[in-house]
Amino acid sequence: MSNTLERKPRVRTLTKKDIEDKLEMKFEGRKLTVKGAVDALFESIRELLMTADPDLRIEIRDFGVFEVKTTKAKPKARNLKTGEFVYVPPRKKMHFKAGKLLKEFLKKPLS
Repeated sequence: MSNTLERKPRVRTLTKKDIEDKLEMKFEGRKLTVKGAVDALFESIRELLMTADPDLRIEIRDFGVFEVKTTKAKPKARNLKTGEFVYVPPRKKMHFKAGKLLKEFLKKPLS
């Protein structure tokens, strides 16, 4: 066993401030409407997630974390209909992890 610890490379993390900056650029010189603000918010989050190269985290305090992760290749995946082995290349997937307040709400039993 070697004494050198292998460290994972740090994933680029964006915050609420990065989303605010993206929204500010979208609304520069335009009238702000509720529909426009909501559309711009989700469009900005989507655009930031699409900058993942290869992985990315968007951390929004008291809400949660959006993560883009890279999956491993699966050289021996099986097609269930034919039974043949197929190669599945690596790809990206998005994951959402709820923040503390949302987790507490979701843990409450239904009445």
